[in-house]
Amino acid sequence: MTEKSPKPVVVAVGHDPFDGALAFAVAEATRAGCGVRLVHAVNHLPVGPRLAPPSDRELEEAGRQVLDAAYEHARDLVGAVPLTTDLHVGGVVPGIIEMAEDARMIVLERRDLAAVKRIVTSSKSTSVAARARVPVVSVPSGWSSDSTGVVTVGIDSPERSDHVLRAAIAEARERGATLRVLHAWSPATTHANLVMSWTGDETWVGLTGDQLRTTIDELGDEVADLPLEIEVRALYPADALHAASKRSDLVVLGRHDPLLPLGSHLGPIARAVLREAECPVMLVDPGSSRRWKRRSWHASQASPTA
Repeated sequence: MTEKSPKPVVVAVGHDPFDGALAFAVAEATRAGCGVRLVHAVNHLPVGPRLAPPSDRELEEAGRQVLDAAYEHARDLVGAVPLTTDLHVGGVVPGIIEMAEDARMIVLERRDLAAVKRIVTSSKSTSVAARARVPVVSVPSGWSSDSTGVVTVGIDSPERSDHVLRAAIAEARERGATLRVLHAWSPATTHANLVMSWTGDETWVGLTGDQLRTTIDELGDEVADLPLEIEVRALYPADALHAASKRSDLVVLGRHDPLLPLGSHLGPIARAVLREAECPVMLVDPGSSRRWKRRSWHASQASPTA
C-alpha cells in the first residue's frame, strides 16, 4: 500500500511581500516532513456600466502571472522542501479555504496598515481564520525566525480549552520549546480595581493556576517531560497576549465553534491579537471531537426534543 502524502503547509500569496509567511511555512514543513503549497485566489472584479468585465481566462492569466512570480521568488528560499502551486478564480477568501481543504495549516502574511486604513480594509487573515477548518497562522510582516524557545497558548476557560492545549502542545514538542500556558482576565468596568479587591488578586490567581494545572495534568503522557510555565495575570487578555508575543515563537489561540455556515465570530480579543502580535499567531479549529459528539447525539435520538 502506498503511504498517503503528508498534508502540505499552504501559503496564501498575492502582490505583497510574503517572506515572513514563507519562512514560517518552510520551518513548519521541514519539521513535519511535508511540502509547501503556494496558493493565489483571483477575485472577480467589479466593473462600471461601460466596461466589459474581464473573462475568466483573462483573470486566470493575470493570477498565473502573480503565482509564477511568487514561485520564482520562493524557489530559492525553500531549500529541499517540495514546492507546488494552486490557483483559484473567484472569491479570495472562499478560494483560499477551498485550496487548503487538505492542508496541514494556512499561513498568511499580515500587512502593516495605518490605523485609519484598518477601519476600511478587511483583513484576509481574520476572514480566513473565521471560516477555515484547518489552523490558520498570521505572520507579522518583517517577522524573523530568531527563536525564543517558547510557545504561548492563550486559555480562555480551563474546562473548555482541551483542543487549544493539544494544538499548542504539539507545536511546542515539534520545536523543542517550552509551553507557556497563559490566562488573563480583567473586569470590563471602570471600577476594575474595586472588583478585583473584592475577589482578591492573590486568591483568584492561585485558584485559576490550580485549575490550569489540573487541566494540564489530565492530559497525561501528552505533557510528560514537556517544559511548562503557567502564567495567570489580572490584565486585559489582548494586552497580556500582546506582551507574551514579544517573547514567544508562536501564540496559539482558539476560536468560537463555527455553528453557522459562514464561520465563526472571532471576537475582539482574537482580532486584536491577530492585528498587533509581534510573533506568528495560530488560530485553531474549535475541536472536531465536540462537533462529532453533537452529530452523534442527534443521530441516536428517535425524536429529539428542543
